[in-house]
Amino acid sequence: MYVRGIRGATTVEQNEEMEILEATSELLEEIIAANEFTPEDIGSVIVTVTSDVTATFPARAIRQMPGWDLVPLMCALEIPVDNSLPLCIRLMVHVNTNRKQNEMCHIYLRKAKVLRPDIVDNSK
Repeated sequence: MYVRGIRGATTVEQNEEMEILEATSELLEEIIAANEFTPEDIGSVIVTVTSDVTATFPARAIRQMPGWDLVPLMCALEIPVDNSLPLCIRLMVHVNTNRKQNEMCHIYLRKAKVLRPDIVDNSK
């Protein structure tokens, strides 16, 4: 068994609590569905946000999802780089699995698709 990282990112249009929570839930649900994992498979999740996402902790959305109450979560501030994508929420999901790293499906939604055009599924 290995610990593998699954990356994901999304954006919000405005720094509003409900929009942040909904975008975070949507992103994690997409990651879990694409990779066919359950909360029991997850070791931890690191959530980062750009400095303009301040209305709530995105991890609140994850904590409210069924089965996720015991998964360790941590929020952090993304490194402020000039001209970086604003209003962005990123996830690093650490999963216990026998799959190879190249079998992990990384998810980028909304305006965050520009971050990794090489792996984005544009049908979503």
